[in-house]
Amino acid sequence: MATNIDDLTKQALALPGETRAQLADILVESLEAADLGHIQRLWLSEAKRRRDEVRSGTTDTVAGEDAIRQIRDFIRK
Repeated sequence: MATNIDDLTKQALALPGETRAQLADILVESLEAADLGHIQRLWLSEAKRRRDEVRSGTTDTVAGEDAIRQIRDFIRK
């Protein structure tokens, strides 16, 4: 099974950003809250909240490389 997940991950990461975002939405929406544990339900709720903030324009996104750089700069202080 790991090989299938690895292959799917590689294929998904090769998609354009907007397509990856759509795929992520589909995957998140496919999760049944009743099948998840308490912590997983909280994370699912948080992921949906953040997604909605980005879609509505109430928050700005940061490129992954920039976020990592900002965290490293903060830690070095």
